[in-house]
Amino acid sequence: MIKDNIFRAYDIRGIYPSEINEDVSELIGKGFGTFIGGAGKRIAVGRDVRLSSESLSNSLINGLTSVGIDVLDLGVVPTPVVYFAINHWNLDGGVVVSASHNPPEWNGFKLCREKARLVGSGLGLEEIKKLIQNENFKLSKDKGKVANKREDILREYETFILDKITLKKSFKVGVDPGNGSCSCIAKEILEKFGLSVKAINDTPDGRFPSRSPEPTEESVLALKELIISENLNFGVAFDGDCDRALFIDDKGDILRGDIVLALFVKHFLEQGDRVVYEVSCSTIVEDEIKSKGGVPVLTRVGHSFILDKMISEKAKFGGEISSHLYFGDIYGLDDALFAVLKVAELLSLKEKSLSQLVDELPKYETYRENFEIPDVYKFKVIENIQEKFQREGYNIVTIDGVKVVENEGWFILRASNTLPQIKLTVEARNKESLQKLAKLATKNLFEAYEKLKEVK
Repeated sequence: MIKDNIFRAYDIRGIYPSEINEDVSELIGKGFGTFIGGAGKRIAVGRDVRLSSESLSNSLINGLTSVGIDVLDLGVVPTPVVYFAINHWNLDGGVVVSASHNPPEWNGFKLCREKARLVGSGLGLEEIKKLIQNENFKLSKDKGKVANKREDILREYETFILDKITLKKSFKVGVDPGNGSCSCIAKEILEKFGLSVKAINDTPDGRFPSRSPEPTEESVLALKELIISENLNFGVAFDGDCDRALFIDDKGDILRGDIVLALFVKHFLEQGDRVVYEVSCSTIVEDEIKSKGGVPVLTRVGHSFILDKMISEKAKFGGEISSHLYFGDIYGLDDALFAVLKVAELLSLKEKSLSQLVDELPKYETYRENFEIPDVYKFKVIENIQEKFQREGYNIVTIDGVKVVENEGWFILRASNTLPQIKLTVEARNKESLQKLAKLATKNLFEAYEKLKEVK
């Protein structure tokens, strides 16, 4: 029997083989294929480098073809390449077999409809779950066909983005794919644009022996050292499936995703352009959009919500603090490789280093912390905090979690959709205000959590 807990906000994800295995994968193929429409529909399937991904992909394809779906098998490719294939070839959907930044023992499935819109919670995933549980599949007399399209899509992807980026000079770039889906591919593509690439951890390996699939302050120390020792212009660390780009400037400082977004806005935005950003992004983003005569579009955290807004708003850029960066030039998609090229393009237009460009942005004090709160409590905790702040008359935003806005700054508490955590982000004009807001947030978080545990 398929387990309920593998159905998450943005995807299907669990530990292999106890929660996600080949039988589950085939059922997901049948359920998703039925949901998409069955016979005659075309779907791209790509996978990451995890040790279980190939067998899970094969069983998923068996499920898809059993309901008449024609499958374009892309093999091991970065997640954004699957998104690109769906758009570029006008497909009915796609699936990425990946657990993204989760540890090696995890795996999962990102299900996409047309235009790479993710099928997540509230967007069809519940329907797919019901189809699977009831085994209400639209089986076809004629199995769907399978075509290997990896070389085709990589070639067409390169050609497409080549037309979107202009580099006036070369730069020395450090790249750390972390043995994930961008291994070898990233270096090869970036060098075709004339960049000089120094790569580490560049061999595909589903055990992720060099660092975790999650690029963090701790896991990118080797890349930082490389940037400094080799005097590189900047560096980038990818997550396991290459849809996130964590940038490091020429001084070895990590740049959050919203800071990179603010740079794109400041130097590329034209009057009237729209920019999509999520609730925990810095005030800098909104300030820069407005200063350029652009239109700020605030939304919830997550690919599903941001891509939907990118498409509906015909936005120029989009971004998340987590280093997902979205581009109107490539169907509104988030693409880590394209983000690297866009940073290089920015540097080629300016006679300044990346660190100098960052220094020109307004400065705010920031603080972030993740609190381990069990899944059974986390959403109710946020709900209770929201009610309390509303009763007490605070200025709050409730698009995603609860954001409290004060004159000297703001904080947001939101439940993670992928982990048993509540995430806190605080931003203020000075350290004193930052500490005050962080104290207010954590005090209310733990009070709400303790009260819920007492009731349980």
